[in-house]
Amino acid sequence: MTLEEIKAAIDAGRTVHWANTGYRVQKDSLGQYLITFEPNGSTIGLTDRSGQRLNGEEAEFFIAGPEGGDEKRQDSQLRPDGQGRGVVPGGEVAQSLRRQR
Repeated sequence: MTLEEIKAAIDAGRTVHWANTGYRVQKDSLGQYLITFEPNGSTIGLTDRSGQRLNGEEAEFFIAGPEGGDEKRQDSQLRPDGQGRGVVPGGEVAQSLRRQR
């Protein structure tokens, strides 16, 4: 999804996730679009400081399907042991997020 598609979906009340269902894109009361890891509440901006570059690849964002399902099923769920993308400290996503700050 492009930045514009993500914002339009959020504004239309759709549920947007990044990488897996543990990460949810939301708009706060100040109008900022944020990515929140729901299990622990950790949050980053949807974009870098310029507001133009996504903090993630366009292909990693997806809209939750009807009835709580996801349109993108493969690799979108957290594993039963609670591990998922970005959970392991110093893992691939954690490193890529540090580089984008």
